[in-house]
Amino acid sequence: MEDTLPMEFSVPESILQPLLIAANSSRLDEALECLLEAARTAHGRSDLASHNILLVGLQLSQLLSNSSAPHLLALSLRLLRNLCAGEIVNQNSFINENGVKIILLALKSVGLGSNPDYGIFRIGLQVLGNVSLAGEEHRSAIWGQFFPVWFVEIASIRRPEISDALSMVLYNCCNGSHERIGELCGIQGLPIVAEIIRTASTVGFREDWLKLLLSRVFFEDNHFPQLFSKLSSAQSTIIGGDVDHGDSLFTAAEVFLLSTLSEVLNQKIEEIIVSNDFAFCVLEILRRSVVVIDSCSRGKSGLPTGFATIDVLGYSITILRDICAREDMRSSKEENSVDVVSTLLSSGLIELMLDLLRDLEPPAIIRKSIKKVETQEGPSSSDSPKVCPYKGFRRDIVAVIGNCLYRRKYVQDLIRKNNGILLLMQQCVTDEDNPFLREWGIWSIRNLLEGNAENQRVVAELELQGSVDIPEISGLGLRVEVDQKTRRAKLVNVS
Repeated sequence: MEDTLPMEFSVPESILQPLLIAANSSRLDEALECLLEAARTAHGRSDLASHNILLVGLQLSQLLSNSSAPHLLALSLRLLRNLCAGEIVNQNSFINENGVKIILLALKSVGLGSNPDYGIFRIGLQVLGNVSLAGEEHRSAIWGQFFPVWFVEIASIRRPEISDALSMVLYNCCNGSHERIGELCGIQGLPIVAEIIRTASTVGFREDWLKLLLSRVFFEDNHFPQLFSKLSSAQSTIIGGDVDHGDSLFTAAEVFLLSTLSEVLNQKIEEIIVSNDFAFCVLEILRRSVVVIDSCSRGKSGLPTGFATIDVLGYSITILRDICAREDMRSSKEENSVDVVSTLLSSGLIELMLDLLRDLEPPAIIRKSIKKVETQEGPSSSDSPKVCPYKGFRRDIVAVIGNCLYRRKYVQDLIRKNNGILLLMQQCVTDEDNPFLREWGIWSIRNLLEGNAENQRVVAELELQGSVDIPEISGLGLRVEVDQKTRRAKLVNVS
């Protein structure tokens, strides 16, 4: 042991001998390595539990926390981590023997100074994560020792491996407990989540625990507005700092939060329940961000662009697109809960989308077809059309409208009353700045006309009056098909 322990440090025989005997080894470090390997299997963990090795491991960890032997401390914590991986006997012993406090002492021993041992922090959190899976008693013990002070301290470490492990512990502790979710999203808890998000927005993340935590807490429960507001504080980092692109409005952490929630929602669109508060908050964020369109130039890339307000604009729209993709997304599992999409529609979502689409210059192929008209009339400077701030902006707007239209007659009628039918028909074209615009345009027109005789009549009249630029559309393999008897129309593929 002379090579691995300080000269003044010695391990009591009551701790040393059980480890050496169980591992059939003569050195402490070798014994820990051997036991660590044995604890990788369920049989090994069960066998070591019968020899009460977890208790010895806890005693060793507590002893090493007061020494200058970080390598051995890391080995002892790794042994505890493996022993508590799904073995209920060890998990119970960990709680009964005050293991949570011992882990806290170990983390305190390496400190949060200028050069802490991040490996110790990560392993210690992994121990807690494994123990937290055993049940409510275990989660409560961890929460009681670490929330909020030590969770805040750990969350301030700007390293992805620490942030990932902390997110795992928080997710497990909050799973099934509305009380702890409320505490995490309260005055004491929000700084923890905010720091984790700031870390992830700065250095990234490697595991999906943060996504799981955010989706569990901020889609269904009504805590998203408070977190988003917390991230807008002066402590957050501003992307780029380009005032012309509105980057003084939003922070890197806010962009990261929206982009992550957009990704999670898109991946699990049928599983996630979205609250009315969340949806309405995203709509209000969108309203704040649209000012960027007035001053930006044509976007050269898709999301993320690197400009905070443009990215917030884009991710807000994609979140709303996916919320509206479900025919009847309710805010809770209660039968009498309000349809979230209906809430968005009553808050002016369609009118906002149509205004954004109407203010944009037409797609390139439409611009060419009306070039003569523009030349003759000459648009006024105050009515100069706006450009897409990122590639896909027009497509995303059309996608929101198309999803809202699906089997909602009152939305079909709303589009007609707001003179949006021709506007939507102009989106059924290819556009290099908006991949899949044509497909989303066709989807929108299909939903606009389905089962709505009045809308079909308007389209038929537009065609008969020459108001629809049919050559441009038919050149792309599409046509408006009109029944001469019923005067009903629909957009179909020529093929």
